[in-house]
Parts: sequence; C-alpha cells; structure tokens
Amino acid sequence: MRTALLASLALTGLAIAGAVGSAPAAPLAAPLSAPSTAAVGHCHQPGPYQLPHGDDVVRLRPRDFTAHITHPYWPMRPGTVWHYVERGGGEVQRVTVRVTRHTKLIEGIRARVVRDTVRSAGEIVEDTRDWYAQDSGGSLWYLGEATAEYEDGELVSREGSWRYGRDGAQAGVILPARPRAGCSYREEHLEGEAEDRALVLSRRESVATPTGFHRRVLHTANSTPLEPRVLENKLYARGIGPIVEIDLSPTWSRAVLKRVTHR
Repeated sequence: MRTALLASLALTGLAIAGAVGSAPAAPLAAPLSAPSTAAVGHCHQPGPYQLPHGDDVVRLRPRDFTAHITHPYWPMRPGTVWHYVERGGGEVQRVTVRVTRHTKLIEGIRARVVRDTVRSAGEIVEDTRDWYAQDSGGSLWYLGEATAEYEDGELVSREGSWRYGRDGAQAGVILPARPRAGCSYREEHLEGEAEDRALVLSRRESVATPTGFHRRVLHTANSTPLEPRVLENKLYARGIGPIVEIDLSPTWSRAVLKRVTHR
C-alpha cells in the first residue's frame, strides 16, 4: 500500500523508484515549532544531555564525548566514503562525504572531521569540513563546520561557517540516540547564520536505492527560520547513514546514495 511518504514525493516530482512506507508519515511540510511538555518527555534521551531547541545554551563537558561514532543510523568509521548524485535546477552534481582519520578539538571536545565535497562538471563548487562527536548516551552532536564555496576554481565564500563556543554559536544534535516520531531538536545555532532544525517523522519507512532495499528507515523533516520556504526531507538507513536527501523548496533537488566505499 502506498503511503503518505510516497504520495508526497510523487506530488513534488521526486518519487524514488521502489520507495514505500510502512505507515503514514506526518505531512512533509509540517512547520517545526517549540515542543510541548508531553513531547519533551516522549523524546527523553539517555545520557547527560537532552535535545536542544532554538537558542538554548548547552554546556557540554569533554569527558562526555567521543570521536568514535557508532550511531546506528550513521556510523562513522574512518575511511568510509558515501557517494551521492544530486539532481535539481537543471544540474547534476556529485557529492562525496568522507570520514577522515583526523579529529579537531572544539571547546575541549575531540570531534571527528568529516569532509563533504560537491562537484559540478568535475569542478569542486563546495568543500566543507564538518565536526561531529557522540555523547555517552549515544546522541550524535554537530559542533560546527568550515565551509568553502568556489567559482571557476576561486574561493568566493565561507558563509555558513560556525563553531560551537565562538561568537555565541551553540552545538546541535544531528541524530538523537533514540529518535522517535514527533521529536524535534535543533541541529545548529549561530543567530542569523546557521539555525537548522529537525523533526522526526518516522523510523519505519522502506526505501529502495542503488545501495539496496532498506527497511526501518529513519525519516526527518529539516528546516530553518532563515529560509522559510526551504524544507528538506532526509532518510537514514540503519548501519549505513543518509541514503536520500530531498529539497522541497521551489527549486527542488534530490540526492541519492549510489554507493559506499571504505579506504
């Protein structure tokens, strides 16, 4: 039976071949708002920290974190590379996300460095270093990014860069240890620069991609108050990581995982 997930993707012209959902998902364009008291209880996380929202100030202790990331929906073994093809706006781009063997100290926390590179017609147009760490309860935290955008091989912008603890920037969560439908949280916060939010819609989707048929897929809606018309949906497969990212903004795009390699 086709469900709300597949129907919504088809309506936006983004249907994924073979994708089905095991239960109706929440509307893809649902706005993200402050969680209710009931939702906060429902989304209680193990470990020393709960999910942050908005401009909440978090005080993270280095002893609670590790750069050895084992989250079931995005394990980051050094040397792993995810290869995506992104289509949209009349362009085809190739994206590689590589877990490096490097770490970086962020406010005393040792974070894993992940390199995200976007190529168009063989030329690098974006090259970002993201910094992740996992807390002792299992939640995957995002501690910042160093972005670089290029045109004709020349660096043109570092807009969007931020680092936890600098200029008021606050860390966020990329994946809760226990993601449950209805849980909302912020992924990053630097006022006016980086204010991404996420909402868990389901963790029972089934999705077919070139990497196989995936069950129990985690489905999130992602938005930012800085760009109200932009809404993304992300799908994470257990043991693999992100397998599909769909931008539902007026200039839509879709990135699909083609393969995973290890070096």
